[in-house]
Amino acid sequence: MIKIVQNEILENLQNTNSDYTRLFHGRGGCFKGFEFLTVDAIDTLLFVVFFQECEAQLEKELFDFFETLQTKGFQTAVVQRRYLEKAPSQMLFGSLKEETVALENGLHYHLSFLHHQNIGFFADMKQGREFVAQVCENKNVLNLFSYTCSFSVVAIQHGAKQVVNVDMSKAALSTGRENHRLNSLSTQHVKFLPYNILKSWSKIKKYAPYDLIIIDPPSFQKGSFAASKDYEKIIKRLDELANAECTVLACLNDPILDEAFIQTIFQQHASQFIFEQRLGNVKAFKTNDENRSLKNLVFKKQIDANICPLCKKPNVCKAKSSESCWCNHIEVPLELRALVPLEYKMKACICRECIEAFNANQSEFVNDLKRTSL
Repeated sequence: MIKIVQNEILENLQNTNSDYTRLFHGRGGCFKGFEFLTVDAIDTLLFVVFFQECEAQLEKELFDFFETLQTKGFQTAVVQRRYLEKAPSQMLFGSLKEETVALENGLHYHLSFLHHQNIGFFADMKQGREFVAQVCENKNVLNLFSYTCSFSVVAIQHGAKQVVNVDMSKAALSTGRENHRLNSLSTQHVKFLPYNILKSWSKIKKYAPYDLIIIDPPSFQKGSFAASKDYEKIIKRLDELANAECTVLACLNDPILDEAFIQTIFQQHASQFIFEQRLGNVKAFKTNDENRSLKNLVFKKQIDANICPLCKKPNVCKAKSSESCWCNHIEVPLELRALVPLEYKMKACICRECIEAFNANQSEFVNDLKRTSL
């Protein structure tokens, strides 16, 4: 019965190196009867996860097969039972090193077995990290739900100007800080903010505007986040956090909430962010339904010429229409033009209300503008 498990693992072992590799992915529904099982290769460590209890005889057959993988170079095997409270783990063979790390594309990440449900690294997000590596140079990056900061490590390695990591877990952020040190990366331009995101927008906004925003929440975290109702709360805040041409990587790994769920939220609450692409998933994470698998959607903010770059309200400009526009008959002070962010210059007009308010009381207008941008 376990022949399909054996064949899949042995075939995938032919293409492994020291990088973290998924050898068997039953969770995607492609291997009938083994939806409960995943198996990973972490260099010489075999990591097996049972998401449901299986028959004792089947478990014995699997364990016997895993034991034979010592001939393939595995020195240690850890088995985790996610279906039990606190997801306990046991050693199948070998022993854990004092420090265990995952390797991906030349970068290392601390792992923690035996005492935690999640070990500190999500291998299925590899494509997302590779995307960030491609677009992060000289960017101010916001990493929401940063966990152990793997996105941050990649961004700093590839030249990000600054990364702001936000996560409720101080322990996860502490591991994130260590992940930077593990790769000899300076944290001089890295922030680690231990906040409940939904209650800390003013603190997050302190480091805005952001050029790249990563949203990678849990589908459900008791007492703090439920994607079904809270994802849109983040999307509603994007405009006040984002630079004029900001890129957003919106992630979700929930089998119930599909791609259309994210698309609809953006259309309803952040229509200025235009969908560009859905990143492909790691091939080893096989699935019979892409909508039930990891969703990594890329959106790009577009400058709306009809919105005032200062107050963010409609500017009612008709300069590009056949009608005469009010802006042709009013002088815009140079001092006011200087307040327009560089990325908006020559792309969107200041509205009449801002011009009149500035002319009436310059210092009050500037102070009001500063307050609204905090």
